Order: sequence, then structure tokens, then C-alpha cells
Amino acid sequence: MRNPFDLDFESLDGDSEPAQDFELPEQHVHQHVEDKQREQLNLNYRPKQRDDGDRSLLQDEDEDEMKSRFIGTIDQGTTSTRFIIFDCTGVPVAKYQTEFHQIHEHPGWHEQDPYELVESVYICIEEAMKSFLALGYSTSDIEAIGITSQRETALVWDWETGEPLHNAITWTDTRTVNLVRELKERPGADELRNICGLPLSTYPSSVTLRWMLDHLPDVKSAYDDGRAAFGTVDSWLIYNLNGGPQNKRLVTDVTNASRTMFMNLETLQYDDRLLKFFDIDPTKIRLPEILPSADPEGFGKVAEGPLEGVPITSCLGDQASALVGHCAFTPGMAKNTYGTGCFLLYNVGEKPVISKHGLLGTVGFQLGRDRKAVYALEGSVAVAGSGVSFLMNNLGFFRDSRKVSDLAASVPDNGGCIFVTAFSGLFAPYWIDDAQGTICKSRTRCFALQNLNR
Repeated sequence: MRNPFDLDFESLDGDSEPAQDFELPEQHVHQHVEDKQREQLNLNYRPKQRDDGDRSLLQDEDEDEMKSRFIGTIDQGTTSTRFIIFDCTGVPVAKYQTEFHQIHEHPGWHEQDPYELVESVYICIEEAMKSFLALGYSTSDIEAIGITSQRETALVWDWETGEPLHNAITWTDTRTVNLVRELKERPGADELRNICGLPLSTYPSSVTLRWMLDHLPDVKSAYDDGRAAFGTVDSWLIYNLNGGPQNKRLVTDVTNASRTMFMNLETLQYDDRLLKFFDIDPTKIRLPEILPSADPEGFGKVAEGPLEGVPITSCLGDQASALVGHCAFTPGMAKNTYGTGCFLLYNVGEKPVISKHGLLGTVGFQLGRDRKAVYALEGSVAVAGSGVSFLMNNLGFFRDSRKVSDLAASVPDNGGCIFVTAFSGLFAPYWIDDAQGTICKSRTRCFALQNLNR
């Protein structure tokens, strides 16, 4: 079978090369996944060696020790936040989830309150910990926590005080459509994708930061004074979990940094050419230090609350963490996630690949400072579950989104009706920023929805 992503790729060095067919024989797939999971994540527990050198049996005290080892996970998404506590086998034992407000001041604008993002994390931690402690466990049983979060959503705050200078502007926001048009006319615009893997669009954080500097006086003033700190949601959460302005820990990981359009995919560091293109002076604004996705020291530890002192040892963007969660460690493996949007990530191995057909080049994961980064191609769809919510909340087509599949299965076909969910423009593979949402019946009648979703 041909690789479905065999689309005549182009490598970063400009050489054209076809994608490899990475498919494994079926009888080897499951064992290969298990082996790679152990190798990459080092999750296999090794029993203590007995005096006679025999390691073949797991001793009782080791089994008891395993039962009291837990890991917590902060999952900060576009519309809600969760905290889940897993046991040593990956089974969740306690969790809590809460939604937070979405701010739509103008058509196409989508913001979130930075303080509410942090508060939602603490609420989830506190409530999940209540359940965890009620089971008879203690805080000391939680060895570490990891963070997964929405990716391109951008924030700027005062480095000295920790005060946000504006709301977080989310990855679905389209206010930068005109700015993107202007940027595409600049010299060097066509070369950006070969450096960072991303096309110029309203999607990456770089364009959002440029808009903030051009339109928000507080952000521009802090930038000119050297007080501004920039980050995606992971950086904002880690900064605050570590105590905010008291400790001033400003970091991100390679998967989140690869969504800013500031990071070179090959070097995994900020690229002066990219910063210069967007007129960003790194001496005037603090950018997060880029770390591997797994780092036992770099992400710090929780400064207060029920998890005070617990180290933060890993951080990934939400779609990258799903790639890891599905054990897609081998080139040729892929995952598809249906949430607010829809995102297909395809593991291409340890060399970044640039698509000629509208896919994104991104970092899949880097599991340690001594490990190489693993890259992915991504097909991004901005609206998936949020389109279902729109039909329910704005048009009243149904009352329970959980029954949408049953409703769809109750009719033989779509009757010629097409729903184009371009509320944030069209993402992969078209990248049409000013596309508008429509519901079309046959080829003659079309209803524009560009403003109804607000």
C-alpha cells in the first residue's frame, strides 16, 4: 500500500525526495510498538536485583512500590482544562475538568482571560487531589506532572510584575488577515516555510505577536522598555506554576516552539532570519528558552497549592502529546484527533520534511536532551467539534451534541447539503485565511455564515 502522505515532499536542504513507505508487516506491528514504547519512554519497570543476581522475579516490595507511584497531567485545551492523575500502568485514578469563558468582542476575534487559564488549572488540581487523597493516597505519591496545552495561542505579559498585558489571543482568531496579506508581500516571505515548516497565515503565534505590537499600546510600551515576555500557553502556565515573578521561569518545549514560526526546525532554536522578518528584536522582548519535551530540571516545580514541590518534568503541545499517547514512535505511524479542530500528525522520523501540498512541518517530540527530535507532518483543520457546537448553539439543529452521529445515521445521505466550516478561514491544505463559513444546498443556493458563529 502506498503511503497516503506520499505527496512529493521537499527536504529542508532543498533536495526533492519522495516519502518513504514505512509500513510494517502486520504480524510485527504490535510487538514493534511495544518495543518502541519501552525504548522511547523508558516505562518498563526494572525489579530490584536479588543478592543471587536473579532479576527474573518481581519481589513483593517492588510491586508495592509500583502501586504508590503516580503522575499528574495538566491538559489545558481551547475550551476546557483537565487534571488527571495516572497510576504506574497509565490508568487514570482521579481527574477533574472545568470549562472557561471564551471572549468574542468582534467577528473573527477569539480571546481568553490569562488569569482564568491559570485559575482553571489550579481548580482542576485541587478537585482532582481531593478525590486522590480520598482514595487513601498522599501528595508524596505523585512523582511528577506533565503539561499539554493548546499550541499557537499567544500571550504577552510584564516580565517584572507577571501581569498580562492583554488577553490571550487564540489560534482560531482571524483578526490578522490583512496583516498576513501585507507580510506575504515582503521579500523573503516564500522562504519562511523552508526554515520553520509553517506557511504565513493567521494560525502561528508570530503573526499574533506582530499584531499586538502594532495595535496594543501597553504591549508596545513594555516591548520598548524591555519588560515584555512572550509565550504560548505552556510558557504562561509554567511561569505561573513556578511562582510567577518570584522565580521568573520562562521556558517552552520544541513542539510548542515549532508553532510560533520563530524556531528553525533543524537547529531547534530561534532563527534570526525569522525574527527579523517579523520585526521582532530579541533584545527587547524575552522569548522562552526552548527545551526538549522531557526535561527533569528545566520546567521547574510547582510553587504552591496541593502539589507544592512536585517537579514538572514534561511539556508538549496537545497534538504532539496525542502522537506520543498513541505510541506513534515509528516513522510512518500517524494519529488523528477530533476536538475543537481536527489534526492528523504523521511521524516522518528524525529529519524534518517540508510538504509541497499544504501540510505543516512540525516537531513531534523530543524525549530528552540526549535524544534527537522526531518530526511530523500535520494536516490541520480549524473547525471540527466547534462546528457541531455551532449547529447546536447558534442554529438549534439539535439539543445534545452526543447524539449527532445517531442523527447523521438516521438519513440515507446529505441531500445535497454541504457545511463548509471556514469560521477561521481554511487550514490545510488550502490556507485561505479569508474563506468564510457556508451552508450550501445543491449548487444554486448558498447561505453565508461568516458572522453567525459570534
